[in-house]
Amino acid sequence: MTNKKPVDEPDLSVLIAGVRLQNPVIAASGCFGYGSEYAEIIDVSALGGICTKGLTFKPRQGNRGERLYETPAGLLNSIGLENPGIEAFIEKELPRMRALGPALIANLSGGDTDEYVLGARLLDDSAVDMIELNISCPNVKSGGMAFGLDGERAAALTALVRKAAAHKPLMVKLSPNAPDLAAVARACASAGADAFSLVNTFTAMAIDTARRRPVFDNVAAGLSGPAVRPLALRMVWDLYGALEDSARNSAKRLKPPPIVGLGGIACANDALEFLMAGSRAVQVGSASFARPRSMTEIIAGIGEYMRARGLKTTAELNIRGSYPGPQNSGAAPQD
Repeated sequence: MTNKKPVDEPDLSVLIAGVRLQNPVIAASGCFGYGSEYAEIIDVSALGGICTKGLTFKPRQGNRGERLYETPAGLLNSIGLENPGIEAFIEKELPRMRALGPALIANLSGGDTDEYVLGARLLDDSAVDMIELNISCPNVKSGGMAFGLDGERAAALTALVRKAAAHKPLMVKLSPNAPDLAAVARACASAGADAFSLVNTFTAMAIDTARRRPVFDNVAAGLSGPAVRPLALRMVWDLYGALEDSARNSAKRLKPPPIVGLGGIACANDALEFLMAGSRAVQVGSASFARPRSMTEIIAGIGEYMRARGLKTTAELNIRGSYPGPQNSGAAPQD
């Protein structure tokens, strides 16, 4: 007996840089461990994909002091890329992740270009499906976001990693803190990026008024959660338009790299907003801490929305081609 999908069921599968996901919902890096941590709570096999914790060539202990701090509408974190190193990940964690079922995306970070390249070579020979190049982590003193704020530096690193991991699709995770996000993305695309994920956390801070000092030893930390969602959504909308314009105006007429949107997504309606704004898929992060079943609920909600409207594929959710107004939000609104 086969478990065939009814003819009228929508197809939730998406293709990201050649990797087929059974649906557009991915567990974001750093918020889902390696997947097995949640396996006793939710059906992890139902997810479209899982991003690993941030991985570096050598093991890292992470930051000292406070690491997580709640805000009224979000979460500040200063983990500092604690991880066992890529070799240990491949040996111990990857086989268990592979058995879970969803597509596997390795989040690659580093303190300098050499560390990124060495890590990329190891991942290129591994069983991961895709590499997410993290050039946007605000919680490390070297590497991370330093590469993602400038188009030239971002492109140089992307080119090196692209060469070192020639057999894996490469998705570059962009920083919302970049002065010109579109310029960084265009530079990375020219250097070999196959897709983009955005946004990573926003640089923020908190002060402990009782102790009269910053909460985090590094002072600044990364803000995620519902507070950042409207900002992240606008950035996805703008980047989609910028990449479409670049593709349209290029001599080769190449298709623009797909976008995976993230930032404060907590329910199906949040995810639908990002898919309508131009995201091919979405990542869900801090919502999993508050509601471990949030991702499976989001998948179900997307399916319900599509069935109610007779939509057959997730591509039909994208409103950018039919939107009658400006395709790019442009300058900030005036008072």
